[in-house]
Amino acid sequence: MSSDFQPPPKSLSILASVGGIVTAAIAITILNVWSKQLSQTSIKKPEISSTSPTASQPQKTQPPVSDAKEAEIVASLDAKSVVLPGQPIPKNQLTVAIIPYTAPGVGKLTPEEMTTARQAWSYFQRNWNDETGLINSVDGFASISMWDQTAAIAALVSARELNIVPAAEFAAKMSKMLNTLASMPLYKGELPNKVYNAKTLVPVNYGQLEKREEIGWSAIDLGRMAIWLKIVEAKYPEMRSQTAAVWKHWQVKRLTTNGQMYGTTVIKGKEQYNQEGRLGYENYAAYGLKLWGLNVNKALDYQSHTAFVDLYGQGIPYDKRDYKNSGANNYVLSEPYILDGIETGFQALPKAYADRILAAQAARYEATKQLTAVTEDNLDRPPYFVYSSLFVNGEPWATIADTREQHNNLRFLSAKAAIGWHVLYNTAYTRQLFDFVQANLKSKEGWYNGFYESLHQPNKTLTANNNGVILESLLYKQVGQPLTVWAGVRSHKSTLRTIKTP
Repeated sequence: MSSDFQPPPKSLSILASVGGIVTAAIAITILNVWSKQLSQTSIKKPEISSTSPTASQPQKTQPPVSDAKEAEIVASLDAKSVVLPGQPIPKNQLTVAIIPYTAPGVGKLTPEEMTTARQAWSYFQRNWNDETGLINSVDGFASISMWDQTAAIAALVSARELNIVPAAEFAAKMSKMLNTLASMPLYKGELPNKVYNAKTLVPVNYGQLEKREEIGWSAIDLGRMAIWLKIVEAKYPEMRSQTAAVWKHWQVKRLTTNGQMYGTTVIKGKEQYNQEGRLGYENYAAYGLKLWGLNVNKALDYQSHTAFVDLYGQGIPYDKRDYKNSGANNYVLSEPYILDGIETGFQALPKAYADRILAAQAARYEATKQLTAVTEDNLDRPPYFVYSSLFVNGEPWATIADTREQHNNLRFLSAKAAIGWHVLYNTAYTRQLFDFVQANLKSKEGWYNGFYESLHQPNKTLTANNNGVILESLLYKQVGQPLTVWAGVRSHKSTLRTIKTP
């Protein structure tokens, strides 16, 4: 895959927005304005002694370790944690659940969790564009991708069902969003452009607001939106005609070829039509397209390209199609597994894969004393967007830009990953993740994206996707079912199956 990133004017800073694997940089925020919006928070460094069951026992006083030395120790442990080949998951365990996974901590949200949800919703109140019904991808900058608009749809549904937003307000906002999506200008009249001006609907390039430019479309972004169009259609029958109009507005046959997903990128004025996705996002997004009847059989195949690597004793799955042999980065991230669990009940990917992904991060904490919940997201400093990976292109625990430059000093605990893992698993470790987010990542305008483990300070970016995933995670916890099942998505039962292995 090639990057669409272009350097911004010197007076501006770029914030990148997740759009599955393909979409990278999306928004520019004026630094002087942005810095005034950032509130100071009280920082609590994650230490095992403050959260472990033995915290009350007498501790020996240790000499202080410098941040540089600490980072060096962690890097050494990370490097030693990898073993190839890793422990595979037995084939008889590689099944998609016949009965969708159910939240272990199901039930009415606690007061703390409701406060968390309301705090997340404040981002969407602040970044609503009345002209179009679209939500800014990044706080205060009117640019939007389809991935982030889907996060806004998820947030609005969650806010309504958690009684944060009145029914009338929900209906008005959702109708406006859907009407816009069903009428917005498309790339070559085919599918949504990767980026739009959220106020004017002008198709633009990353970091631009006024200059019209069609730069291609992402099948992964649209696969995620396909899931949420089905959820809205099923849960709110009065909006069925509007969701259908969105789908009919797109030339959806262009999204797939021979059972795989394809997207387009424009490079030097020429369109490239490329297969999209690697293990994780590829399967998750393909599930959304399958719900609408598209052939994505190869994209849903989670075994053919999969190998395993041991990280801190846990054999995690990764895609063998890496940059060297395919031209695409094969990031192993938390978010696709979290979204698949919350939204489909692990119907796109085996729950056993998610178990291992979380277990490796918990094992890293035990070894390094660094709370770990990594995934991709925006940063508040250069390079403004990174993929904080468990494994990528043969490197363990690497944090890289889409250009493959390493930025391991900017690895951060992700707020959305921490809360998503907690509602899915509800373990002692995920409780520590949740509590750390509560103590360190709240702002007046939503939840900060994360906390830098080496710098010991928040990543103060505010985004639609981070706050949207937090909201849908809490909705999942309250209803206790995968959200497609809870909503009554009609075609869901036909997609529930056990994968037969040789």
